Amino acid sequence: MIFVILANHNSYKIRDILVSYQRVKMDNYQKLVELISENSGVSVEEIERKIEAKQAKLSGLISREGAAQVIAAELKINFDRELIKISQIVPGMRKINLIGKIIEMTPIREYNKNGRSGRIGSFRLADDTSNIRTVLWDENHIDLIAKGEIEKESTVEINNASIRNGELHLGSFSEIKKSDKVFDEVVKERPVFKKLIKHFNPNEDSSARAFIVQVFQPRFFEVCPDCRKKAEAGQCKVHGKIVPEKRALLNFIIDDGSDSIRAVMFSDRLEELMNMEELADSEKFSLKREELLGKEMIISGQVRKNAVFNNKEFVVNAFGEVDVDKLIDELEKQV
Repeated sequence: MIFVILANHNSYKIRDILVSYQRVKMDNYQKLVELISENSGVSVEEIERKIEAKQAKLSGLISREGAAQVIAAELKINFDRELIKISQIVPGMRKINLIGKIIEMTPIREYNKNGRSGRIGSFRLADDTSNIRTVLWDENHIDLIAKGEIEKESTVEINNASIRNGELHLGSFSEIKKSDKVFDEVVKERPVFKKLIKHFNPNEDSSARAFIVQVFQPRFFEVCPDCRKKAEAGQCKVHGKIVPEKRALLNFIIDDGSDSIRAVMFSDRLEELMNMEELADSEKFSLKREELLGKEMIISGQVRKNAVFNNKEFVVNAFGEVDVDKLIDELEKQV
């Protein structure tokens, strides 16, 4: 989270530049357009004109990404047979084919929901452009992990996968196998997408510039000092009787003009903003709350789905100072 305190005239200037920046910033949509251009020999400008015309013809009932997929089909481009890079994946894509290296492996877990049970395998797949969480649902694919045939550092080729909530999903019609391709380097840092709140997707690490429009009362809870899991009445389900650590979280609402979202900040980050004494003292917290309300900031975190309320929320994981002059210089170069 980055707090920016600005005079009004500078604030409006920076806002105008940021809007222009967001319009020209390379995003997934533009990468899809470039992919279509590379495979068709048609210029990016011409493809974008075709996309705009298609959207106009359908009275705006189709997204830019959807219109791009239609244009690709009209240009006889079949992504079913194309190997793409992770950075070229866009929401709604199906029959995705790619090669990547497994940089993180998550233990197989079992589920039992709505009368259905089974196993889920997952790992983070990377190539030289980006990385993405990959989820396996088919038992045959999961067995490859269970038997150690596919493990961390393995390079794999995936065919016929789909994108869902910012993740790559493999079903029973998908294929996964080891590949001989060698990657000299892969992108291990989780990609952070600078975007408007209305474009936030679950499971993505995103960053947005917005105002704090509401701050709720802090919530306190206890955790086990060993496993960090929630404890109750001095008891941990794993370690039994413990001396728990007191933790806190703060919920607040941010709004960037395109939409609003509930953000949550846990103790590790929250204590960099205000200490436990300020949180626990109602008078001190009230003063801090008034200081935060209306603040404009740049905040980074992970978008996730709240299962209880069935909506998106933003878990804060990073913040820092902003050099406003440097920001203006960088944005003006992009325009």
